[in-house]
Amino acid sequence: MPSFTEARNIILDRITPLGVERVGILEAAGRVLAEDVVAPWEMPLCDNSAMDGFAVRAADCAAIPAALKVTGYIPAGGEVTGAVEPGCAIRIMTGAPLPPGCDAVVPVEETEDDGAAIRVVAPVKERQHIRFKGEDVATGETVIPAGTLIQPPEVSMLASFGKALVPVFRRARVAILSTGDELIELGEPPVPGKIINSNTLSLAAAVRQCGAEPIVIGIARDNRESHREKLAEGLKADALITSAGVSAGDRDLVRDVLEEMGVEQIFWKVDMKPGGPTAFGMHGAKPVFSLPGNPVSTIVTFELFARPALLRMMGHRRVVRPFVKAILREDAKKKPGKVNFLRVQVTVQEGRFVASTAGDQHTGILRTMVRANGLALLPLEASVVPAETEVDLMLLRDDVTMLES
Repeated sequence: MPSFTEARNIILDRITPLGVERVGILEAAGRVLAEDVVAPWEMPLCDNSAMDGFAVRAADCAAIPAALKVTGYIPAGGEVTGAVEPGCAIRIMTGAPLPPGCDAVVPVEETEDDGAAIRVVAPVKERQHIRFKGEDVATGETVIPAGTLIQPPEVSMLASFGKALVPVFRRARVAILSTGDELIELGEPPVPGKIINSNTLSLAAAVRQCGAEPIVIGIARDNRESHREKLAEGLKADALITSAGVSAGDRDLVRDVLEEMGVEQIFWKVDMKPGGPTAFGMHGAKPVFSLPGNPVSTIVTFELFARPALLRMMGHRRVVRPFVKAILREDAKKKPGKVNFLRVQVTVQEGRFVASTAGDQHTGILRTMVRANGLALLPLEASVVPAETEVDLMLLRDDVTMLES
């Protein structure tokens, strides 16, 4: 039985990125770049002004205040019509090309202006407030390497070099299936003995959150025919995630039917709690995750196993949520023999992470999962982890910051 780390490594060792497609620049945001982007030209293309002000010769401003005649105007996007002559200045806007003879720009707020002439009232240094040709990017330079997650700064860089279409790794299409006669769909009235199929929706939300495309294929009922029909549909996607039906009961049919359909089972059961009866298999190059049915176990095992695999399929290089060190605020009890993931509420106190239990740790208690923003790893051999012990902690949400609680 593998540990959770061994299980995750077994999975990731079998995952390769999907194919590449070219998409519009806005659609590329949030995707992973598949090829290096090389600058086809330098940026800026010419020396230009970094300020609204006046193009001057620094030598003419050696004595302050300096009186200069205004002989021209260059707006942003305008053309240069003449040089800066000795004793003169040309009004210039931010981004406008520098005229010949200019070796400094004086911001408008450092001048007194009467329209035809100005008085420079602050010291002037050569090269001040000038953006020089090619100082940002040189022609032929790799400006964004392959494997980069495209975010707004990358979109700006891509647009600056005219990249309307961007090569990115394809989004994973992920089929999601829940199993069980006890399940009813959202919108049906709840009755005793029936459970609304929340796992499918939570998995779909988790799949979408990591940038993949969820494909909900409904509920497989507790018979082989229904399982075969639904699983066959699910195996058409890039990856398949099932929920429930993965233990050893007489109605736990998922693993048997998957095997009949040609899915190679790589492992079943992981040395951890919650989520021990997790199975992973491969259908050719397609990963198949068979997760436990308790809502908490479903979410935890998705985070630990399916999410990293989906991110790798889509070209991400950093696929595992970060682990940090945290201090337990209270004693945590567990049975020795398994690593436990304790659902905790994480705060920051005096510059360090502090973890408090989020509530009842039974896998059927969903409220505790809602409250949690981290999972504290309790060691295999421990029966009690005392308060003030430092533990490894996986952050679950991006809103856990270094702000003091």
